[in-house]
Amino acid sequence: MNTTLSNTSIKCVRDTSVTAVVFPCLYSILFIVALILNSLAAWIFFNIPSTSTFVVFLKNVVVADLLMTLTIPLRVLSDAGVGSWQLRAFHCRYSAVLFYITMYISILLLGLISLDRYLKIVRPFGKCPLQKVRVGQVLSAAVWVVMLSIALPNAILSDQPPKVSGGKLKCTSMKSRAGLIWHEGINYFCQVVFWGTLALMVVCYTFISKKVYESYKASKSRSQAASRRTKAKVFVVVGVFFVCFAPFHFARVPYTLTQTGSLVGFCRAQNALYIAKETTLWLSATNVCLDPLIYVFLCKVFRKRLTATLCRRALPKGGMESPTATSTQLEMSQMAQSNKLPYNGLPQ
Repeated sequence: MNTTLSNTSIKCVRDTSVTAVVFPCLYSILFIVALILNSLAAWIFFNIPSTSTFVVFLKNVVVADLLMTLTIPLRVLSDAGVGSWQLRAFHCRYSAVLFYITMYISILLLGLISLDRYLKIVRPFGKCPLQKVRVGQVLSAAVWVVMLSIALPNAILSDQPPKVSGGKLKCTSMKSRAGLIWHEGINYFCQVVFWGTLALMVVCYTFISKKVYESYKASKSRSQAASRRTKAKVFVVVGVFFVCFAPFHFARVPYTLTQTGSLVGFCRAQNALYIAKETTLWLSATNVCLDPLIYVFLCKVFRKRLTATLCRRALPKGGMESPTATSTQLEMSQMAQSNKLPYNGLPQ
């Protein structure tokens, strides 16, 4: 029964008249911007010692974003129909799998960053093992190992002879029955990963915002601009995370059901779901360009290194704050002293 439904799904000729032109252009622009931003971020971060879990997690996000960025050219060529069907088959079996799995590695790492910020800001004097650098490195490695292990069967089970329909090759036509089942199961698992991470972030940043408000109230800060700036820093991660990833996860499940044969409807509906999935997937991919903004907002040492690099000047010795402190922490520590010292404004 599953095979019959799957074959019915494959016979629906996908309308790529729009996607084959628009999305290669959008992804090409995204690739150029992302490659520049993430190469610069990688160069800066790997000149910063890993003296905190915060920096460890950020470095791993940079690596995941770079790998995801490097898969974009194959996606552009495949979507544009440039090259042979072998190129499309290679993209389906390997490149697309790496594209998706690095996206979810980034999602999990952003969740760990949120938890790390909660522990450092709300419970700064706690002795939680999660605040140890070694534990951060182990957690990061575990995320990579688990997610890559989950992704590997997607490549292994895409072992069927490619079937070309209407001059186009559908990735699901290369999957065996077990491959289709695994593909559907992994998509449900990734839904849990995303919504679970989003829930964790909302909880963590709710407590962080409460702590920030209490710090301003206790210090009786006179700077409304500083208050707004810190609130923006508190919510930038959640905002970027939700805007980039939520639309894709609303569109992904019904589209996957049409791929695997669990949901077969009119061909027009399948094409509409395909366009919705591709549009929201590109929006998700823009996260590789927005993550560097998170580094600038939240990581003081990264911001200082970036400024020094762009201005082509060396940083004075001892002129940087400890990389173990986040930008919000530094502002809160200055607010705590505002009752004792003359007000000079908060750091930018």
